[in-house]
Amino acid sequence: MGETPGTLLFSCDSLCEPGVQLDTLGHVVPGEDDVLAGYTVDVVAFEDHRDLDDATPSRHPFVRATGNPRDKVIGRVLPLTDDELDACDEHEAPLFHRVPVTLASGRGAWVFVGDALPRR
Repeated sequence: MGETPGTLLFSCDSLCEPGVQLDTLGHVVPGEDDVLAGYTVDVVAFEDHRDLDDATPSRHPFVRATGNPRDKVIGRVLPLTDDELDACDEHEAPLFHRVPVTLASGRGAWVFVGDALPRR
C-alpha cells in the first residue's frame, strides 16, 4: 500500500475503535498517531438508525475545516485498501464526506468532514 489519499484515512472518532473496525472492515487496522492542522473537532447530535431498530439520539464528533493553522486535531492514520475505504464511506454516510488532506507528518490522507452540520 502506498501512502496516497487512496489508501490512508485520518480519523479521531469511532473508526479508531477496534469494535467499529471489526464491524466495518472485518478486522482491526493498526494505525499511527498523527495531527491535522487547520481543522477542529465539533459534535453533532442525530438519531442513529444504523445499529438499532429504534432511532437512538447520539452525539458524534466530527472534523471541520477552520483554515486556522493553530487549530489541530489529534488522531490516527489508518492504512486501508480501496474496498475498506468504500466500507468506511458507507459507515460515515450520509452525515460526513471524505476530503483529501496533508497531515503534520507530511503524508496525504483522507478525512471525513461535516462542514455543513449544525454544531452543538
